[in-house]
Amino acid sequence: MSDKMNLTRAQFDEVMVPNYAPAAIIPVRGEGSRVWDQQGNEYIDFAGGIAVNCLGHCHPALVEALKTQGEKLWHLSNVMTNEPALELATRLVNATFAERVYFANSGAEANEAALKLARRYALDNYGEDKTEIIAFDKAFHGRTFFTVSVGGQAAYSDGFGPKPQAITHLPYNDVAALEAAVSDKTCAIMLEPLQGEGGIINATPEFLKAVRALADKHNALVIFDEVQTGVGRTGELYAYMGTDVVPDILTTAKALGGGFPIAAMLTTAKIAAHLKVGTHGSTYGGNPLACAIGNAVMKVVNTPEVLDGVKHREQLLRDGLNRINDKYHVFSEIRGAGLLLGAVLNEKYQGRSRDFLNASVAEGLLSLMAGANVVRFAPSLVIPEADIAEGLERFERAVAKVAAA
Repeated sequence: MSDKMNLTRAQFDEVMVPNYAPAAIIPVRGEGSRVWDQQGNEYIDFAGGIAVNCLGHCHPALVEALKTQGEKLWHLSNVMTNEPALELATRLVNATFAERVYFANSGAEANEAALKLARRYALDNYGEDKTEIIAFDKAFHGRTFFTVSVGGQAAYSDGFGPKPQAITHLPYNDVAALEAAVSDKTCAIMLEPLQGEGGIINATPEFLKAVRALADKHNALVIFDEVQTGVGRTGELYAYMGTDVVPDILTTAKALGGGFPIAAMLTTAKIAAHLKVGTHGSTYGGNPLACAIGNAVMKVVNTPEVLDGVKHREQLLRDGLNRINDKYHVFSEIRGAGLLLGAVLNEKYQGRSRDFLNASVAEGLLSLMAGANVVRFAPSLVIPEADIAEGLERFERAVAKVAAA
């Protein structure tokens, strides 16, 4: 019997839990901002694994880091530390507001740690009544039961029994609602500085300032979920750096490993002290393989060339999308920051973002949705300008087909 299997999309339905509905194509190889499927068809990648593949596919620096560390040390568990983890934590501390780092494997796990830390910090300092977490409608913070309950999309958290309590959801960017809700029972305000899954919605400067001021007034912590916006995505290493607000806790994942699973929670020494030995943990958190690749990502991304290049590429992508819209009149606006952009469908095309996604695949372009009314783009931070131009041509053909249908 041969070990070689004939693997097809149909087999997904035979062997996998049906919580996903993957596309018909199966990519098998990637290089830079292009991928190829089983049949050898080529696609330009404007999706980036949902803002994960920040340096594209098989970037030489990441491949080398994986090979080198793979011949040294794979796993220890956290009964011991390791050099790649110490190096990456030091890089993150040196590059941000943070003084302490906790490693995990996914954005949800980093957010779970952040929420537990905020609750423990409040309990230790202010007593057991200070438990309320304020979060926002349309937010997305992960799929653990705690994080999906804090996330502002009930469809993701309903149907699993009683939810974690003391969570209040408010309209995003609504300062008045925030002022009315925050109290001395609030232990944390959690938000994305730019909502991703919720529709690529930018926080206003006034809203962010109100979050910080009200948290300070009521001895609450500010948690920034930068799982999607972090590691150069907005043209800053972290999105908070482009605002006037510094959070108390920040979570990062996705692009931190450039495609290899890793996440981190960043905070101050004072706050971190409340996760004492035994209060939280992760078997794989701080894994040497993951951290070695994270170091390689940081070395490449946290440079003026790459971060400035993100803003240049943003403008190319915006200009191209606006040119397409001038012809076909399908979008009401292009919003977002850096290389996390959303083309918002106008009234005529409401609810049809999947049609644009499917038409794009047929034209050789990978894109994303951010709800039913937004086409989302999150390509590599170093995508060649020629691939942007070619990708936009393919997207235009897709738009033309949807508009003509």
